[in-house]
Amino acid sequence: MLRLQQLTEWLKGLFPDAPFDLAPASADASFRRYFRATFPDRTLIVMDAPPQHENCRPFLHIARLFEDASTHVPHVYAQDLEQGFLLLSDLGNTTYLQALNASNAHELYGAATDALIKIQLASRENELPPYNEGLLLREMRLFPEWYIAKHLQATLDDEQTAMLEATFQRIIQNNLAQPRVYVHRDYHSRNLMVTAPNPGILDFQDAVYGPITYDLASLFKDAYIRWEEADVLDWLVRYWEKTRKAGLPVHADFSEFFRDYEWMGVQRHLKVLGIFARLYHRDGKDGYLKDLPLVMDYLRRACERYIDLKPLLRLLDQLDARKPEVGLTF
Repeated sequence: MLRLQQLTEWLKGLFPDAPFDLAPASADASFRRYFRATFPDRTLIVMDAPPQHENCRPFLHIARLFEDASTHVPHVYAQDLEQGFLLLSDLGNTTYLQALNASNAHELYGAATDALIKIQLASRENELPPYNEGLLLREMRLFPEWYIAKHLQATLDDEQTAMLEATFQRIIQNNLAQPRVYVHRDYHSRNLMVTAPNPGILDFQDAVYGPITYDLASLFKDAYIRWEEADVLDWLVRYWEKTRKAGLPVHADFSEFFRDYEWMGVQRHLKVLGIFARLYHRDGKDGYLKDLPLVMDYLRRACERYIDLKPLLRLLDQLDARKPEVGLTF
């Protein structure tokens, strides 16, 4: 209640003569909260990011980079970094996840990949933190720490642990060999809004400089919505053709590009399985548990296609044979 009171007073200070109503707009997996301020003539969004938990500076920096790239991100009207408040333009309340269907998917995903290409074309080294080996590895290690140990209550033996670490290194080798661009890092249906122009882009404050296929894996191997592989392949080919025409450094051979996309997806899904398990077991957020099966399905499908990932697939089979509630060690 104190934070809400502080936020309200800050907003009144910005608009002393304008009445407004304040209502929750959304929350995410972090400590950030968003409120919609409704004025007689417009609506605005207020971000509440407690400074002891959240740093608004990356958001401000990346918002400017993406806005300069001519993509539709929230415009920052006012800021109070000491209190952790930002006043932003309102991109509406209709997410891609809510709006997507078979009849509009081609149009909406086309707009999303067009915006992604704009971001990638604007990329400059040293503007964003590097998506380096250390970060890629830390993310994947969330899988054994939180999904295997905490969620499945299983313990890997030395041979399995060594295999997993060796697989992580093979994945990282592929990831780091890819061309590097700005990476949103959560470019999916919950963070893209149906707006004019499409899409409105949210939740970019963790953006980095890294592999070119990462945001595609987020978009088309989306943890919250499933599409037929034939449709995804069509959208990927269209993106690949547009990137080549735009001069982005993707593989001239689509099969090589697709392999990079698949291996990037494996890295992401190992991380996501760990994060979703952590959100439940550490943070008490059980809403993500229903999304685990789809993420696991993406991971399995990719592992089935590549011989270097077959050891990981065997481990997944072994884990699947155990019941989480039994708490078996193997």
